[in-house]
Amino acid sequence: FYFQTTPPSCGGDVCVNPGFAWNHGNVQEEIGNTWVGFVGPGVKNLGVDSGTWTDHTNVRPTINELLGLRDSYRDDGRVLVEALDSRAVVQSLRAHRETLLRLGSAYEQVNAPFGSFAADTLAASTRALKSADEGVYSSLESRIADLTAQRDALALRISIALNDAAAGSPLDEQLAKRWIAEADQLLAEARALAG
Repeated sequence: FYFQTTPPSCGGDVCVNPGFAWNHGNVQEEIGNTWVGFVGPGVKNLGVDSGTWTDHTNVRPTINELLGLRDSYRDDGRVLVEALDSRAVVQSLRAHRETLLRLGSAYEQVNAPFGSFAADTLAASTRALKSADEGVYSSLESRIADLTAQRDALALRISIALNDAAAGSPLDEQLAKRWIAEADQLLAEARALAG
């Protein structure tokens, strides 16, 4: 958004220039599908990878891992270990790599704005709004709120574990597998709610 006070579009009053007022605010594929390029020491030479599902939040922790930097706060994303040489990441990201990849994927699907959980709860909420039955509306929206609370708690636990692993703490593989199962169950419930 750009604010301006100059004519012709504002007539001297402060306003939002409509030529620049643009907000993502939608679920179109072209908004949710972006690209990122990683190149340099420690990065695998994979060429174009159309199979890795990722999110903007993963860029910073991945770059920090490559540079050996740590944030003083918990990142919302994860290190994209699948894009990095094993020599470029700390031991805790090399150990239990497959479980870590599955945990990262589960985290993204339950927490990312364009993940499965978001898409399915949006579909369920749309279904609730379209319903002429107030009971159906209340029931669906209440269930979405319950699932969202469960998701928030699970996403926080996973995020802490992923951040700790990036900082060098070992991943508890059995706990991670339990969280993956919880995420799968949560995603199935959201999918069922979407109808």
